[in-house]
Amino acid sequence: MAMSVPSGGGRSRRSRRAPMAEINVTPFVDVMLVLLIIFMVTAPLLTSAVPVNLPDSAAAPLDQDPAQISVVIDEQGFIYLDDQLIEVGGFPQALESLAAGSGAEAPLVTLRADRALDYGRVIAVMGELNRAGFRSISLVTTGSQEAP
Repeated sequence: MAMSVPSGGGRSRRSRRAPMAEINVTPFVDVMLVLLIIFMVTAPLLTSAVPVNLPDSAAAPLDQDPAQISVVIDEQGFIYLDDQLIEVGGFPQALESLAAGSGAEAPLVTLRADRALDYGRVIAVMGELNRAGFRSISLVTTGSQEAP
């Protein structure tokens, strides 16, 4: 530990230090850049884990709602409810348990279906959603600039 010794004729003066007016922002910037990179890498993975080749459409983008339910039909026709594979024939039971837990108002359902699917398969899934009480269904497509 260092101690300052007063100089000159026996008089001791207290040295007054000016407060430090600088803030070192370099560590803060480094941390923020690392967090930015992490979010940029993980954000595309958060949308859906089931790969689906969506059809093209010139429709306006849909607002994201955290309370919405995601239903995905892959190329083989398997149904995923919020990225969880539903057993064959178990879709109506999964919807009934979901409708019972959702409360009075049914949340918005986003339906992502592969473009190679038969139209009848997509309509059958929409019919089951409607029968279970989910009346607000949005069909998800990829954006396209040209008219079909």
